[in-house]
Amino acid sequence: MRKSKFTEEQILGVLQERDAGATATDVCRRHGISQPTFYKWRAKYRDRNALDADRFKRLDEEGRIKGLEEENRKLKTLLAESMLNNAALKDLLEKD
Repeated sequence: MRKSKFTEEQILGVLQERDAGATATDVCRRHGISQPTFYKWRAKYRDRNALDADRFKRLDEEGRIKGLEEENRKLKTLLAESMLNNAALKDLLEKD
């Protein structure tokens, strides 16, 4: 499947222009999309609201997702090291 040239935020913006009163033909011409594409977007994103789009946009802009992934990686490394240390200490206690 081909990747869209438009992000979700841009698609929701196009749909909001139509909701604001512009005709579908004008919106499609302005953004360089076909009318079938516009109506497919409208069907797909019908249930999405502007708050949902803003939330995804903020997460991407502030890099929280990448930051959380990095923190998760560090925590997993620390956990693995502590489990290794526990196993080594148990082996030492069993030998004595």
